[in-house]
Amino acid sequence: MLGTKPGIFLVTIIICFFGWVSSQEAQLGNKKPDKPTTKGKTLTSLEAGMAGEWTSWFNVDHPGGEGDFETLEAIRFYYPDRLCAKPASIQVRTTEWELPEEVGETVHFSPRDGFRCLNREQRDGQGCSNYHVRFLCPFDPSAWLGWSTWSAWSACSRTSCGTSGTRTRHRTCLNASPQLLKCRGKPAERQTCSAGPCQEPQWSSWGPWSPCSKTCGSGGKRIRRRKCPKSKLPCFGRPSEVQKCPQKPCPACKLTCKVGIPNRNCTGCVCRNHTVLGRVRGADGAALANARISLTGHPRSVLARSNYQGRFAVRGLCDANLSAALDRFVPGSAPTVRNSTGTSVVELVLQRLEKPYMVTQPESKVRTMGQDVRFCCKAHGTPEPQKYFWYHNGTLLDRQATKYDNSLVLHDLRPHQAGSYHCKVRNNHGSIKSSVAHLTVIDPEVPSCISQPEEYLIRLPDECFQEETSSYVYNVGHCPNTRCPGRLTEALECRDEEEHCCGPRRMEVREIPCAGYVLPIKVVAECGCTTCTQPKVLVRGKASALDDGEPLRFGEIYLGVEKIGFTSYKGTFTIEVPPDTQRLVVKFVDPAKKFVDTVKVFPFDQRGGAVYQEVKLLRRKKPVDLEAMETNVIPLGEVEDEGPVGEVVIPPRSFFRANGEAYNGTVKASVTFVDPRDVATVSVASTDLSFVNAEGDLLPLRTYGMFSVDFWEAESSQSLETGRVEVRMDAELIKMPDHVRKMKLWSLNPVTGLWEEESSFRLENVNRRKREERAFLVGNLEIRERRLFNLDVPENRRCFVKVRAYISEKFNPMDQLEGVVVTLINLEPRPGYPANPQAWGRFDSVVTGPNGACLPAFCDGQRADAYTAHVTATMGGEELEAAPSRPRLDPLAVGVSQPYLNKLGYRRSDHADPALKKTAFKINLAKPNPNNLDETNGPIYPYRSLTDCESAPVTANHFRFSRAEVDKYEYNVVPFKESDLTTWTGDYLSWWPNPQEFRACYIKVKINGPQEYMVRSRNMGGTHPRTGGQLYGLRDSRSVRDPETYNSSAACVEFKCSGMLFDQELVDRTLVSITPQGSCRRTAVNSYLREYLGRHPPAAENNDTAAFSMLAPLDPLGHNYGIYTVTDQNPRLAKEIAIGRCFDGTSDGYSREMRSLKGTALTFTCQEKPVGRKSFFQRLLESPSQALMEIRREMGTNEQRLGPSRVVPYPARLRTMVGAQTGRNPGPRRRV
Repeated sequence: MLGTKPGIFLVTIIICFFGWVSSQEAQLGNKKPDKPTTKGKTLTSLEAGMAGEWTSWFNVDHPGGEGDFETLEAIRFYYPDRLCAKPASIQVRTTEWELPEEVGETVHFSPRDGFRCLNREQRDGQGCSNYHVRFLCPFDPSAWLGWSTWSAWSACSRTSCGTSGTRTRHRTCLNASPQLLKCRGKPAERQTCSAGPCQEPQWSSWGPWSPCSKTCGSGGKRIRRRKCPKSKLPCFGRPSEVQKCPQKPCPACKLTCKVGIPNRNCTGCVCRNHTVLGRVRGADGAALANARISLTGHPRSVLARSNYQGRFAVRGLCDANLSAALDRFVPGSAPTVRNSTGTSVVELVLQRLEKPYMVTQPESKVRTMGQDVRFCCKAHGTPEPQKYFWYHNGTLLDRQATKYDNSLVLHDLRPHQAGSYHCKVRNNHGSIKSSVAHLTVIDPEVPSCISQPEEYLIRLPDECFQEETSSYVYNVGHCPNTRCPGRLTEALECRDEEEHCCGPRRMEVREIPCAGYVLPIKVVAECGCTTCTQPKVLVRGKASALDDGEPLRFGEIYLGVEKIGFTSYKGTFTIEVPPDTQRLVVKFVDPAKKFVDTVKVFPFDQRGGAVYQEVKLLRRKKPVDLEAMETNVIPLGEVEDEGPVGEVVIPPRSFFRANGEAYNGTVKASVTFVDPRDVATVSVASTDLSFVNAEGDLLPLRTYGMFSVDFWEAESSQSLETGRVEVRMDAELIKMPDHVRKMKLWSLNPVTGLWEEESSFRLENVNRRKREERAFLVGNLEIRERRLFNLDVPENRRCFVKVRAYISEKFNPMDQLEGVVVTLINLEPRPGYPANPQAWGRFDSVVTGPNGACLPAFCDGQRADAYTAHVTATMGGEELEAAPSRPRLDPLAVGVSQPYLNKLGYRRSDHADPALKKTAFKINLAKPNPNNLDETNGPIYPYRSLTDCESAPVTANHFRFSRAEVDKYEYNVVPFKESDLTTWTGDYLSWWPNPQEFRACYIKVKINGPQEYMVRSRNMGGTHPRTGGQLYGLRDSRSVRDPETYNSSAACVEFKCSGMLFDQELVDRTLVSITPQGSCRRTAVNSYLREYLGRHPPAAENNDTAAFSMLAPLDPLGHNYGIYTVTDQNPRLAKEIAIGRCFDGTSDGYSREMRSLKGTALTFTCQEKPVGRKSFFQRLLESPSQALMEIRREMGTNEQRLGPSRVVPYPARLRTMVGAQTGRNPGPRRRV
């Protein structure tokens, strides 16, 4: 037809097409623009045969004001080239890809006018969602030519008999642009085909009858079988036949019993005058009631059940092995033991079922191709786990191929075997996954450590400007922080005996010209594989009461079930983290019973160093008297003017002693409730509110409250247990319907720090008072060895929040702080979401690393303010300041770009009241929209994007904290990054001689003068033959005004402590010179310090009244001497604690407010220079030689030089310095 009458065919197509479009437009025209689309109505969409193309999605308006408007006129104005003249159809979706009827909103739309949604038309005052639209643009029908003719059928795909196959034929769309103008119909057709039926198979003849199932008596059966030959078709009929055996009489029972007689069925022995008496107890000795007693191997035949005392009796049973089974316990068995009274006794001990928990984690390793490697993991639980599974990059490995158990051995490694490995362990009660270990496989031809150092810039003193580079920075080099292949022993070990890292192999000494002197510095000249630095990992802190700060004195500290020590008299503690620890669970127990036992999960820095933690404890509730023979109701709720969250209902006769004996007297009861409606209680909550699901994944919980229970006898104070009690929760407090359904009762495992499910809740209506009926969630539990319980729901709407900490409010990317504990508290949502707006639901803490921290949080994608968060950061007990939000919200200061910042609603804690602290911020946890580019770059990441959050560059959106401290500058001859202990170098001139123990020393210098002054300490080798006269480093610190003393300030200046150098052979007493800036003279030296230095020669010369020199003391003196010394495994934490004591002027206090009259070592009086006259330091910078001659003339012959190089006390024009080695912030310390 195409070849004979093309004109007629084309006209026909055009008429048909435009006729069809007209009919569609007529249908759309009948649909008035003002007619709303409500729930249940389907959107207009493209039919299968339409010839057209959909545009991209448009979103030119955001919901606000009267609603959301995506009009055709506005879209055509903004995108004139992306929309056709006459769209044929329209599609509407929310930006979350939901239809209007799915979100229950009333909307209006048509292809002629576009889309609109009015807030006033929505139900319950709900606002419109954010919508986007797209349009169908028709194509030119003149390009439509249709299909070609069909091709011939292909051969059948199956040729054997009895099988069916397919054959196909094809045709081609002849349109000018088939990708855009599609032909109607399919380009291919399929048809079934067959090679014909097969012949029907025949059964073989029947085989012989089998022997009878019973040798005598009735009920026996026998069977015979036949076979069907292999064929495509089945045989018709049964392959076997069964029939009853002929009955034969049985002879007398031949069973021989050593004790007793055979039973009626001749299957066992009975002792009619014999009784077995038994008791069932737990591993802790407590009686277990309702245990099922049976013969070992026959659990379904229950002989008896234990009573409330755990006792049972079985009559007529001879000696045998008995078993006991009870829910939540591992079955136990034991043989009976006969005594002389015609009875036998047995005691059955049951272990509580316990989910597996990891005790050994696989370790990341580096290997060269061809080497072998072993990964190990180990878990404990009850019963002991026996099933181990290993995964490579998330894929289960073949057990037969790798022959693994709790260890995985890989031989002759190849590059494809690199990647992540983890194990999964399972027992009958649950599963657990290990942490992920990474295997790096290196080609022998490629060096694992590049010898050329990377660039690493440090800031030089202000008087050391470099003309060659026109800057104050200098490249000292840095070796990349990479692992090297370890040296293997003959036996593959789970943990490499010695780890090797890329580090400095050779260093060079260089001299930097400064104004008036030469500054030595050591730079990395060559890198190579060396033994890794292995610093200790510690957690330090203080445990005290939430209400008044009373310390937990001599409290017991447990890691798992092992007691590792006590808190001090002041409540302080230090915990060394064991190797391979991934989750540090610590339990604090008060022997005096003042405080509730508290279990904490501490974050720590796995690379080494110490992290400081403030542990707050909740006082035990004052005990009340209960009568054991009555029903007792204990309310759960601690917020004034608010009703209780729930209640514990204890039925009569529910109290028992540990041996199972019923107790019917007066009971002392203390039930302490942590009420999340009080935000202050978040610091006393136990653990991190996590549980392990059936697949072994660690998941979060959202709490509605947790409570600790203690019951004891009024007279003897002996602890009591309870049988089944009820826990009721007020259902009206739960605003989310799915939370009512998912609410569960949990108990805390104090060993793992994980919550384990006790029971589900059921919804019941309970009559409280006359004519008052309320809905309660009711659950049940038994109060035995576990005494801490939780009302929680699992929550799956999760995100991660990116936070970084900086040395100063300049937020220099090179000056990030590591080892800062960042805590995020999930505050509960607005009305319409669960609970009270002031309640908290969860908290998480993470320690910042070199790239900040990612904190888990609950978030919501539908409403920005559904969940909110309160975020704080601390370091060594000091609270860091958050970026400001007033008087104007600055995206550059906060670290988050607009418009996402407005959506998150960032507010610092002093936003409404400037008198409040500046140490926290509050945000909306708005889940990022993947279709909005403004929300795909942080600071909030979807839960499955943890890797993106952890690896995000510093230029990506993030929230910020900074330290509020005085100006300071630090310079080390041997460079060292205090936030990364692996950068430590063993050198005689290293400021810190031991990477496992850092001793910080400070001297307090009082300044009498009208302003704040910079004070410098110059630290040189003193008594050691290898370092005498050589510079260790410089420290500058600005004095801080004393708010209570006129014209007085003080500076806490760090100096290098005396002691052993890195080789641990000889002691060096550091020669320290203290020099303040400006026209200052020394007016006083602490008498105790002067006496100590006089009694410990040699003494340094002190002829210059503008400075003070000493050979630093070896002893940690204290505030009476004006010297403050702190030793810690984290250098920054040691310095922070020492500075706090120095400010306070005590040896054990802590302050951020300078007290210049307490605990000072030196006093200088400084005067302002006459008006119009340049200071000596200004003259020094302008003309060094003339200034030096002038000072020599003034000092005369008594001037003494304390080192081989020319020393300039201090430059006058000190600029603010920030570098990789510095820690400086402008401005005075702020009162916290």
